[in-house]
Amino acid sequence: MRGDSGRAARSTGSQCSPGSAGTMRTLFYSYIFTALPWLLILIIMIDVDTRRAIQRRTHLRAVPGSGAGAERRTALPVIYAVTPTYARDVQKAELTRLCNTFRQVPAFHWIVVEDARARTDLVARFLARAGLRHTHLHAATLLRYKRPRSPRGTEQRNAALHWLRANRSRNDSGVVFFADDDNTYSLELFEEMRWTRHVSVWPVGLVGGRRYERPLVENGMVVGWYTGWGAGRLFPIDMAGFAVNLQVVLANPKALFKRHGSKPGMQESDFLRQITRVRDLEPKANNCTRVLVWHTRTEKVKLTNEPDPLLDSVTIEV
Repeated sequence: MRGDSGRAARSTGSQCSPGSAGTMRTLFYSYIFTALPWLLILIIMIDVDTRRAIQRRTHLRAVPGSGAGAERRTALPVIYAVTPTYARDVQKAELTRLCNTFRQVPAFHWIVVEDARARTDLVARFLARAGLRHTHLHAATLLRYKRPRSPRGTEQRNAALHWLRANRSRNDSGVVFFADDDNTYSLELFEEMRWTRHVSVWPVGLVGGRRYERPLVENGMVVGWYTGWGAGRLFPIDMAGFAVNLQVVLANPKALFKRHGSKPGMQESDFLRQITRVRDLEPKANNCTRVLVWHTRTEKVKLTNEPDPLLDSVTIEV
């Protein structure tokens, strides 16, 4: 009897009571319901990162040395930004500021044209480290054209147009924009111009002696101009105020920026009249009511304390 009672006691102790099993199930479901929201958040984060990676591959973010074939595979029209530049104390600083903006723009190709007889090492090194798809050209301005009030950047912009016509074809989609290195650009501007069908226009801030200049728009068409200088021009617009579809550039091989016979301040108007009409312009930036680019100019640096010859023991690129 004593042995049977012991076995019965041991048998009873080895079995789980209904209350204990219920508690375990409650704890199990509690753990599941606690972990489920975090699991869903993790899945969402992985999905977002995957989508971003796919988007970056689709945009084909610029890789130095990539050719036209890579650009043709992009899902977006390529923005070709043409920047004339010349040697001066603030040159690298200006290019750095532009580069920091351009690096954030997908499907982007930077055409940098030096006003020089040959490409300089400073600009070549800068572009090699820029992380942007780029083309590095040079075109020297003749000394007789380097006079006050004489148009600047003419030969350099024309060199970029020649390069585009020689290296791009009807199979390429894109837009050409003249991005001087002394301007400031909103990222929104690039998405506004990207879908230009012919020639698009928008306001420019801090230009013409006014806070801004802009095309006047009625019913989606340009009907006039709010400008502080040269109102008699057919296209009284700043170089930073328009973009041209790549195919328009290719279809008009003789359209260039004029050097001979072009008066100061007429470069933009003389170029645009070769490829479009006012009534065909495409107003951007909310019917030309938003300023997305500013004609900011870097103050001329004062180097009155710079020794000549240089006293430092090393040469530093600035």
